[in-house]
Amino acid sequence: MTLIDKFSLQGRNVVVTGAARGIGFEIARSAQEAGARVVVADVEAKAGQAAAEEIGAGAVAIDVTDPASVRAALAAVERDYGRVHGWVNNAGVVRNAPAEDMADEDWRSVLTVNLDGTFWCCREAGRHMLAQGGGTIVNIASMSGLVSNHPQPQAAYNASKAGVIMLTKSLAGEWAPRGVRVNSVSPGYTATPLLEQVKLQKPEWAAIWDGDTPMGRSAQPSEVASVVVFLLSDASSYMTGSNVVVDGGFTVW
Repeated sequence: MTLIDKFSLQGRNVVVTGAARGIGFEIARSAQEAGARVVVADVEAKAGQAAAEEIGAGAVAIDVTDPASVRAALAAVERDYGRVHGWVNNAGVVRNAPAEDMADEDWRSVLTVNLDGTFWCCREAGRHMLAQGGGTIVNIASMSGLVSNHPQPQAAYNASKAGVIMLTKSLAGEWAPRGVRVNSVSPGYTATPLLEQVKLQKPEWAAIWDGDTPMGRSAQPSEVASVVVFLLSDASSYMTGSNVVVDGGFTVW
């Protein structure tokens, strides 16, 4: 196998959750460009279908907060594509609120999507991959799982992403002997349409975010996606349980 071959996803089936837009969409597009047959999985079925059509991928509806929905989505992928070689858990939400004012339902909604949802998907994808003797899972965590962001208050998001990083390590240790690799990627601030909207609404936040990033800017979604493709590929074949930080140096201070 040549070095170029190691980075290829040719002939592999890859599912990406939360792929209708933002980082997830760019991961789906990049995996498709690397040769994979990609399935866009999103709770917004119409948006997911539109995203899939844009890049020539498949689509499936999934609600990561519902284990039954996750099982049904995987069953649909198995029916239409057969073996799942790679699964990317990208679906996530954030709520910015002071901890003392955070409503119970806001705390639970963040933990349910970001941590519970990641586990439900890892569990189902892991069962499938263990049965077939191999596979690769990539969880999208965040630098917020390593540092407490400021000035915005987001205790729930930070806690959920720290949980994703430790979940990744735990599953990697359990499943490595049976051929399943599990890694995570922790992006810094990334220039999705949602982040750009927040920057316009909160320029004082944006000034701190870029000012505290040694590279002085947000990441482009493609800069995160390329790392995910690497972790899905054979180029990372001796990596499992790793958390790859893609933050422009934000966490070095």
